[in-house]
Amino acid sequence: MAPDAIHPGVVERQGGSPHVPVLLEETIAYLDPKPGGRYCDATLGLGGHTRVILERSAPDGRVIGIDRDPDAVAASSAALQKFGDRVTVVHARFSEAHQILERLGAIPVDGFLVDLGVSSPQLDRAERGFSFRADGPLDMRMDPSAGESAADLLRRVDEDELARIIREYGEERYASRVARAIVEARRTEPLATTGQLAALVARALPRHERTKDPATRTFQALRIAVNQELDELERFLAVATDCLKPGGRLCVIAFHSLEDRIVKRRLRELAGRDAGAGRPPRLRILTKHVVVAGEPERLRNRRARSAKLRAAERL
Repeated sequence: MAPDAIHPGVVERQGGSPHVPVLLEETIAYLDPKPGGRYCDATLGLGGHTRVILERSAPDGRVIGIDRDPDAVAASSAALQKFGDRVTVVHARFSEAHQILERLGAIPVDGFLVDLGVSSPQLDRAERGFSFRADGPLDMRMDPSAGESAADLLRRVDEDELARIIREYGEERYASRVARAIVEARRTEPLATTGQLAALVARALPRHERTKDPATRTFQALRIAVNQELDELERFLAVATDCLKPGGRLCVIAFHSLEDRIVKRRLRELAGRDAGAGRPPRLRILTKHVVVAGEPERLRNRRARSAKLRAAERL
C-alpha cells in the first residue's frame, strides 16, 4: 500500500520510511483551513501538516512554513515543491514568526500551527546528537549552524547551574547527583558523545524507571537549554495573537508538561480567564480539555503518546 493510502499527511523522510505528523486530523479540524486562506506552520519539519493544509485550502490557500533546522527546510521544500508558490519556506526560529510574516506582507493570517519539541528525523540521525539510543556527537542543536552544542554547554556551566538545568528542564529528581557526576567526569576528559553521557547518567542514578531510559530526563533538559526552547515558546506566544485575523485559529502541539503548562497559562491569560487579568479577552479557547492522541495513533506512532494539542480563536 502506498504511503498516501495510509495517512493523508504522510511524507517520505530520509531513508524512505514514512513520517506521519502527530494529531493530524485533530489539528486540521481546529485549524479549519479554507480556500483562499493564509496560514503559518511555524515549525514546518518535513511538512506533513502543511501538506494537508495546502490540500484543504486549495486552489489558492497559502502557507508560510518556518523551521530553524536547515535539513528540515531542505526536505520540506522538496516534499512541497508540487504546490509551487502557494508555499513559502523560511529558515528561522518560530519565535521570529511575526517579523517574517511582516516582511512577507502576510499579516494577518487565518491560522497558526506550532508543533513543538524535537522531530523524529532529528532523533533518528545519530550525528545530530539528540538520542541516547545511538552513539553520536553531543550536539543537540536544532540549527547546527548556530549557537553552542550540548558538549559546549557541559564544558561551560558550573555544577550548581547544571543541576538547575537538569532539575527544571528535565524534572529529574536526582539532578544534583547527575550534575556532580558530569563535573567529576569532565575533570578527566570532556564529554563528547551521547553514549558517554547516557552511560554516565545511568551510573549516577540510584534507581531506574522500568519504562524509561535513565538518560531521558537529562537529555531532555540539555536539549531544552541548548535550543532555549521554553524562551522561544514564550516569545512566540507573546506575538502570535497579533498576527491572527479575527476568527483566525492558533494550534499548539506540546510534548512535555513544561511546554504544555506555558501554553495553557498563556492561552488562559489571553482569554481573560486568569483572575486580575484586567484586559478584554483576545482569544477564545476552543479545546475545553487538552486533546491527546487516540489509542490507534499511539500504537502506530510512538511520538504521539506524549502529544498534547491546545487550540484557540482570535476574537
